[in-house]
Amino acid sequence: MSAYYFLMASLPMLHFGAKPPFSFQRFLQTCQDAVGEKDLQAVRVCARDILAGQPPEHALLRQWLAFEIELRNELVKIRASRKKLDPASYLRPDGSGDIAVYHSAMNSHRIPSLIESELFLDQERWRKLDELAAGHFFDLEALLVYALQLRILWRWEHIAAADKNAALEQALAAD
Repeated sequence: MSAYYFLMASLPMLHFGAKPPFSFQRFLQTCQDAVGEKDLQAVRVCARDILAGQPPEHALLRQWLAFEIELRNELVKIRASRKKLDPASYLRPDGSGDIAVYHSAMNSHRIPSLIESELFLDQERWRKLDELAAGHFFDLEALLVYALQLRILWRWEHIAAADKNAALEQALAAD
């Protein structure tokens, strides 16, 4: 089992809702200098959409994938029932089966604002990552959780920087 004491201790703490301390690319470059090739491959998986491509090899990433699939499946079921559609063709296999995910999806659906609903979902994702990180401080699992949380922060950084007027016009034109 690899330990990355210096690397993990040198990384700034991440807090949900805060500005990301650096780009994901810079994070990967930092890891490239301190992490072995096999572990670096696992970190690189965090840079892409985890739902795309082959299932990840690392156990923590497989747990994260199962959670993400389950969350999205629950959202599909809720949205499909609202539109009176059969959700079966939209569901992905291999979810986690966690009942808390159902409650997260339902609570998100009850929030009238789309942006607030997405914020709530990302808070739930952050919470799940904190849960996965429990007991891991300087190992690869801690590094993977850091990478995934950094991606969440960057997602919100892009949302904050988006041209809101153009997005609103595009959304209104789609209706």
